[in-house]
Amino acid sequence: MVNVNNIVLQFVYQLYVFLIFYTYNMKTIGEKFPDFTKEALVSLKLDKEFKTLTQNDSVGKWTVFFWWPMDFTFICPTEIISFNDHFDDFAQRDAHLIGASTDSHFVHLAWRNNHPGLKGLKFPMLADTSKSLAEELGILEPNSKIAYRATYIIDPEGTIQHVSINGLNVGRNVKEILRVLDALQTGELTPCEWVPGEATLS
Repeated sequence: MVNVNNIVLQFVYQLYVFLIFYTYNMKTIGEKFPDFTKEALVSLKLDKEFKTLTQNDSVGKWTVFFWWPMDFTFICPTEIISFNDHFDDFAQRDAHLIGASTDSHFVHLAWRNNHPGLKGLKFPMLADTSKSLAEELGILEPNSKIAYRATYIIDPEGTIQHVSINGLNVGRNVKEILRVLDALQTGELTPCEWVPGEATLS
């Protein structure tokens, strides 16, 4: 028997997602990730702290590009540390990991030096100080103009294959991002809650 309530809820959710992407003109699945040239914090070693990153650094590789709202906050370091804990898992999947916020690379440096859990980061912290990339992606919170907790999975051709966005008060599940990456890399049809090792639908 058809559950009408579930159908209505699914419709309302799909409408909500459509309105969010339409209202904020967010980049979404099937679109090219924007070109960018940004400074990033890549190390705590003297005179090796910063590097200019562009979209060309990820050509030919899968990329997981995740954003957090602000440095020196509470939820953000829990997410960043979790991504770092799974850095080798992304590397095993030949996926380039990039974190970003609208803070400057100097603020990133100060934060990493100040927070014990961030000292050993293995991925770059990109600084979108001008907010131009976040604005082009459509992920700036309209009042404070800081980035939402957005996550993009980008294929080796630079096309967005997955995007998810959390509110400012809800942290992400990095294991779920890995699961989605695994599913995308199969190139096949994967059912609900599929995990590696299970059969696909194709």
